[in-house]
Amino acid sequence: MDLTINKKETYTQVSINEVRLDALVSPIFKKKMEEIISNDGGEILLDISQLSFMDSSSLGTMVAVLKLTGKQGKMVIFGASGGVLELFKLTRMDSVFTLVDSIKEAESMFSVSMA
Repeated sequence: MDLTINKKETYTQVSINEVRLDALVSPIFKKKMEEIISNDGGEILLDISQLSFMDSSSLGTMVAVLKLTGKQGKMVIFGASGGVLELFKLTRMDSVFTLVDSIKEAESMFSVSMA
């Protein structure tokens, strides 16, 4: 499982550098995300723009990761397209997850308030 992890000031950006997220790699993905959240906190920007396939087990893993962020954390997902985006919509998980189109939109959801 190839992930790029980039710790920012207010969140951690995790990019999935794979074209498939399925039952074979979902447990590895979950373990790595547990480590990231444990070490860096529950503010996650998840880049799934390279994914062209996800199955139901990986969607379940995404739900588990979302729960790991806790009540004080959040997970914003960007880059879902094609069949991956359709999976989120067909399962109505697009109402559970925060899905955005662009990295700029995702980053703005973590911006530091200057008030």
